[in-house]
Amino acid sequence: MLELRPNCEYCDKDLPPAAGDARICSYECTFCADCVAQHLHNVCPNCSGGFAARPIRPSIERRPGVGLAKQPAQALRKHLKWPKDAVAAFAALHQDVPPEER
Repeated sequence: MLELRPNCEYCDKDLPPAAGDARICSYECTFCADCVAQHLHNVCPNCSGGFAARPIRPSIERRPGVGLAKQPAQALRKHLKWPKDAVAAFAALHQDVPPEER
């Protein structure tokens, strides 16, 4: 089950469970679509993977035990562990390599 992290690790924008602009890598590093496009260039600064739209967990329990009420989003906010200038340099090195070849 996805953690549904609550914020963009780059700009700290709130990304609630229903946020349509949340992007995740395969390790669930979470960023907003603007930061992925403008700063990260589709390169996760933690693993170098690409990003996909984060799925939206149903808010209504339509199957027993399945939904936000029983499986809530994570509350712990995460932030970049790298300086932003190092993230920019890392993205520049890998942005021209397709994610499936990184």
